[in-house]
Amino acid sequence: MSSIKIECVASEGYRIGESPVWDEKERALLCVDITGKKVCRWSSLTQQVQAISVDAPVSSVALRKSGDYVITLGTRFAALKWKEQQVTTITQIDKDKPNNRFNDGKVDPAGRYFAGTMAEEIRPAVLERHQGSLYTLFSDHSVVKHFDQVDISNGLDWSLDHKTFFYIDSLSYSVDAFDYDLQTGKIGNRRSIYKLEKEESIPDGMCIDTEGKLWVACYDGGRVIRLDPETGKRLQTVKLPVDKTTSCCFGGQDYSEMYVTSARDGMDKEWLARQPQAGGIFKITGLGVKGIPPYPFAG
Repeated sequence: MSSIKIECVASEGYRIGESPVWDEKERALLCVDITGKKVCRWSSLTQQVQAISVDAPVSSVALRKSGDYVITLGTRFAALKWKEQQVTTITQIDKDKPNNRFNDGKVDPAGRYFAGTMAEEIRPAVLERHQGSLYTLFSDHSVVKHFDQVDISNGLDWSLDHKTFFYIDSLSYSVDAFDYDLQTGKIGNRRSIYKLEKEESIPDGMCIDTEGKLWVACYDGGRVIRLDPETGKRLQTVKLPVDKTTSCCFGGQDYSEMYVTSARDGMDKEWLARQPQAGGIFKITGLGVKGIPPYPFAG
């Protein structure tokens, strides 16, 4: 094992930092602060963070083929022009559920934007259950709903052969797999591939590495875990200096660095004093594996 190094690259104190995604063109890490209502960009060149404030909880951000970004904002899919700081609604979902908001989202290998919803939390991980659904925004801006009865729609990614979709509904404490059709974007045959152990707490964001293994950020578990989706075994645990680790992605020049977002909502003064970097962005080097570049939205 190479020696693993963890550093906090941005002590921004995000309330709920989420959805890290590497922007190769900008050599920067994008992420969001959901309850802080901000889309953020940390430059690896300047080590500075720029942020754009938006008018609703913003839960995920993705690259767009035509340039700039797409985001999930409240119950809307929207386009974000960075320089102009301009947000344009693409479409709205869950109109019958005013208490809902989007949560995690990611673009699939064919350029479709998958994102799921949940009820607004009363406090972290406490909410009205079964209110969420999983959606896909297609490049023609049409939307398909895959299923409902979701508690907290969370981490998602695709196998390297593009035949399996991996998905987390946090309060099931499970990482699930579906058969996935790259041509149509359809998913089916849901099964659990890993159940979290008590000390791992709540599964949150997720990404895949070039060996086809999954990395899952454990909210309240203060760690990311590496799983083998074939065997259902945990291969590795990397602990971070904060409990509320929310999501992870690979980035950097050759996608050999891992970036982990974190949160501070729900932490009292004492807890924050013990973990002053809560809500920061962390960079992990020396993992000895690489990730794959994020797919851009085709629409």
